Amino acid sequence: MFLPQPARSSVAVPPPGEGPGFWAGAPSAVAADGFVYLAYRLRRPLGEGRGYAVEVARSADGQTFEPLLTITKEQMDTESLERPTLVRTPSGSWRLYLSCATYGTKHWRVEVLEADDPAAFDPARSRVVLPGDLKTGVKDPVIVHHGGIWHLWASCHPLEIADEADQMVTDYATSHDGLEWTWQGTALDRRPGGWDSRGVRISTVRFTPDGVLAYYDGRASAAENYEERTGVATGPDPSTLTATGEAPHAESPYGGLRYLDILALPEGGTRVYYEYTRADGAHELRTELVDSATGSH
Repeated sequence: MFLPQPARSSVAVPPPGEGPGFWAGAPSAVAADGFVYLAYRLRRPLGEGRGYAVEVARSADGQTFEPLLTITKEQMDTESLERPTLVRTPSGSWRLYLSCATYGTKHWRVEVLEADDPAAFDPARSRVVLPGDLKTGVKDPVIVHHGGIWHLWASCHPLEIADEADQMVTDYATSHDGLEWTWQGTALDRRPGGWDSRGVRISTVRFTPDGVLAYYDGRASAAENYEERTGVATGPDPSTLTATGEAPHAESPYGGLRYLDILALPEGGTRVYYEYTRADGAHELRTELVDSATGSH
């Protein structure tokens, strides 16, 4: 397993301000052409902009990033942006999937931008790929092309009762092209009475010889919204995952450790990226270098 050890990590992207509500995080990383490309969300507190932008950045060492592109919530006609998903297709083109909040509601949808270069995404050319519906908001997709199939796990929220909309499960979908998706049911559900009884959101997935290994964000109450901790789930196939252990596998002493992403490096080794709560309540985007064979730092 690739569990974070924050004491051995470094800050890849600092928050845009100090104190609760200022976040840099929700990372999605891709290694290509000798660089690490990273998409992430920037956020201000409620009433000051929420998720106001997504940046795409590039790094030669996977640790120090140079922003290439900023997409604002105004450009996407959304009340708030959440976790982006950066993907390079088998043909070499790029996609950026964006989680967008519908104005004045608890509803979320996912739109996609396509480009030949990760610095060239044009918000004016977006299209909705996961619309959700009147009963369900959809956001934070994890997307993997494996075995000739596109696989997707997305956080789904109930909308019929506004005060319950923070609840979440992770549903699974498949696609032949990564654009038109067919839902296959719930892949990971909450555990009554557990630390993850209120919501579970898969953040990264790895296919293994034994099946599927997934990391997820969990919370036990609405009060823990925004401060989820990291758990581990396994399963025989992508549609059937079961949480392991009775406690979180990784957390910050100050709150959340969430949106873990795992990146296998072409030269060997693995980098993990995640959103981490600081002592002042702000969230920063951290990274660690891990040995692929042993999981050690």
